[in-house]
Amino acid sequence: MDFWQKQGSEPLFPDLLWSRPETKRTAGKLLIIGGNLHNFSAPGQAYESAVTAGVGVAKVLLPEGLRKTIGAVLDNCEFAPMNKSGSFSKKALAEWLEYSVWADGVLLAGDLGRNSETAIVTEQFVKHYSGQLTITQDALDQFRDNPKELFARANTTIVASFGQLQKMWPQITKDDRVIKYGNTLTQNLDIVQSTNQHWPVSLVVKQHDDLIIAVGNQIITAKNHQEVWRVETAAKTSVWWLQNPSKPLEALATAIV
Repeated sequence: MDFWQKQGSEPLFPDLLWSRPETKRTAGKLLIIGGNLHNFSAPGQAYESAVTAGVGVAKVLLPEGLRKTIGAVLDNCEFAPMNKSGSFSKKALAEWLEYSVWADGVLLAGDLGRNSETAIVTEQFVKHYSGQLTITQDALDQFRDNPKELFARANTTIVASFGQLQKMWPQITKDDRVIKYGNTLTQNLDIVQSTNQHWPVSLVVKQHDDLIIAVGNQIITAKNHQEVWRVETAAKTSVWWLQNPSKPLEALATAIV
């Protein structure tokens, strides 16, 4: 399998470590969008992970109802209109797009809630925003019924659980083979590679303790024993990718070392 590389405790691309930005001014700007009135752990965790990963500036965009409780605790917060259920309303799209102009990359971190208005905002944002986009958790679930729209988008990294990818798979592949937990890692890698090379997205997914990074027709795997991994992984890969925009495979792999 010539398309597959394994990464251990040492990075496959050490040059990226030595060429990192030396100042915050040159280390990139990341916009993190997520949360609802009842749950905002994902954007908070994403912010902490992005700072730890070395982003220049991270800004978090939350629903307006969190201003009083979170605005005084979390640095660099902005707020957008909220609906009665506590999630982003349709009017929030303007703020999403406005703050995305400021950023070098956007992370849809999750905890958006199951709300039809927020689903519309998410879908419209993905259509209108053309920059680097990383999407994970329930933000990704908004595209479960129409994943081709997301997979056809350039400048996109999808950080998915195996279950999420499995539900989307029949709609994005022409391969008769199916990815499933019962397959060996080698079997699933072969299936993922044969399909993902036809889409412009970068894909990060986990099978058991193996983290799989697929970019075009190339795949890198690395061990990851974390049970809760998606938000942290999405944040770290967002940072490394915006700092190395022309090297998505190398950036994503180095981010998870």
